[in-house]
Amino acid sequence: MTPKQIVSDFHVSGPLATQDLAAMAAAGFRAVICTRPDGEEPGQLPADEVATLAEALGMAFVHIPVTPGTFADADVATMRTMLDRLPGPVLGYCRTGTRAATLWALAEADRRSPDEITALTAAAGIDVSAQRARLMARANAPRPGAPKTYDVVIVGGGAAGIATASSLLKRRPSLDIAIVEPAECHYYQPGWTMVGAGVFQPDTTRVPMGAVMPDRVTWIRQAAAGFAPDTKEVALADGACVRYRVLVAAPGLRLAWEAIPGLPEALGRNGVTSNYRFDLAPYTFRLASTVKAGRALFTQPAMPIKCAGAPQKAMYLSCDIWRDAGVLPRLEVEFHNAGGVLFGVPAYVPALMEYVERYGIDLNFGSTLVAVDGDAQVATFERKATDGSLEQVERGFDMLHAVPPQKPLDVVAASPLAGAGGWIEVDPATLRHMRFPDVFALGDATNTPNAKTAAAARKQAPVVAVNVLAALEGKAPAAQYDGYGSCPLTVERGKIVLAEFGYGGALLPTFPRWVLDGTRPTRLAWFLKDRMLPPIYWHAMLKGREWLCQPQPVAAAPGREAA
Repeated sequence: MTPKQIVSDFHVSGPLATQDLAAMAAAGFRAVICTRPDGEEPGQLPADEVATLAEALGMAFVHIPVTPGTFADADVATMRTMLDRLPGPVLGYCRTGTRAATLWALAEADRRSPDEITALTAAAGIDVSAQRARLMARANAPRPGAPKTYDVVIVGGGAAGIATASSLLKRRPSLDIAIVEPAECHYYQPGWTMVGAGVFQPDTTRVPMGAVMPDRVTWIRQAAAGFAPDTKEVALADGACVRYRVLVAAPGLRLAWEAIPGLPEALGRNGVTSNYRFDLAPYTFRLASTVKAGRALFTQPAMPIKCAGAPQKAMYLSCDIWRDAGVLPRLEVEFHNAGGVLFGVPAYVPALMEYVERYGIDLNFGSTLVAVDGDAQVATFERKATDGSLEQVERGFDMLHAVPPQKPLDVVAASPLAGAGGWIEVDPATLRHMRFPDVFALGDATNTPNAKTAAAARKQAPVVAVNVLAALEGKAPAAQYDGYGSCPLTVERGKIVLAEFGYGGALLPTFPRWVLDGTRPTRLAWFLKDRMLPPIYWHAMLKGREWLCQPQPVAAAPGREAA
């Protein structure tokens, strides 16, 4: 017997025999709902026997006996309660599976449209069209305390989420959009590198969240506690939920400081710092200004991380400060990179190597920070020995700039949206979810193989906006993302190597080469030393002013026009 899938958490089947129950338990079903009365036909297993067998196999059992053609409101309400309470996936069964599917359809009518319900059941070979009037009535019935349905729910009020909301409203001001975001402050995170170099003051990188929240959105000041894409709901931290027609997930990622023993306790003292935290970036500048001799260690964990150039930028700018102060010759500077290359796009490596050599930096590839003893000022690295085994090496330090491993948020990794590694699984071009067509995602939380940078979010936001509008109209995605990301690698104060690239490391410069050759160090003092221009650029991105990032149309399939 092969059950028919209605949705991922609910399947239906005909009658169950003893061996069928064992097979269903082995297949991963965690609950069984019987919707037929006892004694309906000879040889039928009584419900109490099925309950005993199911429970012995570790499955919950519920009996909701329904006479063919009769679906009482009380039975529908019981079905709704059981679907909410039972662990999934759930198997509903009767004589043919139709009653179980119909009861499911009526129970779902306050959460899904009649068209969606009939399409899902029809895909399983079951016709519930006779219940359409009742489905319509239940869908339109007032429900006190029912969650509100928005056109678009955006989870995350960072650069990706806010820019997408602004881009959507610029294209369609009438949209009803909610942004789920608990933070009271919004941070210009690329500026923390400049704080660590003494170029920006910390407060220039922080504004109240309300200052960047688009005027016409509903700001839900809570964290998302879960995703239920089958019912188009987002659970909130207080136990409530919101519903959506289309979901945009942009919750960011998690800095896993705790993955390096001793690091959380050492941060902010004994020479241990990181530009990946707002409160620590000023300490980076303090150390770069006061350390006059000894050893300075800079680390980079395994990919993926956000702003993969930031670990190097902290190092180059610190070296620039030490060079100006005349103390660089008295310092041993080491870069410990868990990866195997200085930068992932080879075209930019020669320009960076000029500065590695100029500053006398000792490069250590395949070297991963695994522990920190802050009081003793000792860092432990793991790397491969010449015989291929792993060895641990201790290095004393006077300054340690540490970058933590970076992982998906727990709420994402535990959700149906997650794919391999816990990242949100999307099509890399359209940014639509691979399994849920009414879900899109962008920013640091996705599994796309691009660099996790603010520049990537800048290019992704209009792509998502265009494709969300298409989804709301029942159309296919109309725009695609080419993997663009950029990293202005600041090699000294006032000079950058402007790395711009797309999927596969393709160079995607936004300036003509005669204006700016991104593969060579370029003096852009106006960009780096003017304290207002980068924040102004950031603010323009959040407000939907899409400079240099018009989305490309989806490529046409052979013999067909592009969408």
